[in-house]
Amino acid sequence: MSIHHAADTVPWMRHPPQRIKTTHVLEWSAGHDRNVLDDLAVEEPLDIRIGDETLTLTMRTPGDDVALSAGFLYSEGIVQDRSDILRIEWACNDGGIFDGNVITVTLSPGTSHDPVSLRRHFVAHASCGICGRASIEAVRARQPRRPNPRFTCSAELLTQLPATLRSVQRIFGRTGGLHAAGVFNSRGELLLVREDIGRHNAVDKVIGESLLQGLLPLSDHVVLVSGRGGFEIVQKALAAGVPLLASVSAPSSLAVQLAREGGLTLVGFLRDRRFIVYAHSQRITTAAQPTTERSQVRAHRDPQSAGSRKFVVDPRESA
Repeated sequence: MSIHHAADTVPWMRHPPQRIKTTHVLEWSAGHDRNVLDDLAVEEPLDIRIGDETLTLTMRTPGDDVALSAGFLYSEGIVQDRSDILRIEWACNDGGIFDGNVITVTLSPGTSHDPVSLRRHFVAHASCGICGRASIEAVRARQPRRPNPRFTCSAELLTQLPATLRSVQRIFGRTGGLHAAGVFNSRGELLLVREDIGRHNAVDKVIGESLLQGLLPLSDHVVLVSGRGGFEIVQKALAAGVPLLASVSAPSSLAVQLAREGGLTLVGFLRDRRFIVYAHSQRITTAAQPTTERSQVRAHRDPQSAGSRKFVVDPRESA
């Protein structure tokens, strides 16, 4: 597979893709205001094409666009292996200008796709993900391989991962406006991290990079996302063979359903040495002894810390 980098192949590009832009803003604090400079996360459309046909138009933070495109194709089942991709390169927009926002993918001979069923006639905004195909039946139809049943992760190790991920979120540190996805091995070592204004894009970027590096399936890895664990994130994790998906926020009901059906361990609210396991808890190992009350308690948010998302267990409540 060949990859043409924008800076190497299109010297007449309008401008190199930027991840951060600085602007003048008015800051108000404690009754006083002042004019300051502020960094913003860039959001621009990426047109991913197969040949001359647009497959999807997604709003993303520029950078790692090749990995994003490869990860999207893999997550959607269009390619099964990196050998299915012959070439990824930047292309002109409809105005004939190289603006860094168009990627063209050439599939290898023998790799087929149905352009009618796969083409999306909408813009996949950063908060959206798989929108028009967000049905659990569509995922079932692909019959993804169930994740590694022998993979385990200690609870103690799991609680250390968010701090590791946060420490390398370089663009988030400047803008406060990006999601991140990280791939960890079984020892808790961070192998890959990618940032994007869309959480599903961040996941596609790490999956795509894993594909390009020949790391898939991620059968002995943990994927951690900085946002919530939505349905589209679970779908992508299952496609990549991830056995344990964790997020620092809440999953959706459909995400939990898909994780339980697909054999994926789904962890939410992973922060402050606390977390909740929503599916397949057998992969989480702990030195603590199980309590006899486990099936008779309800996890809920502490009303005194509504903004912190800290959960407590009240044995007085029934499940």
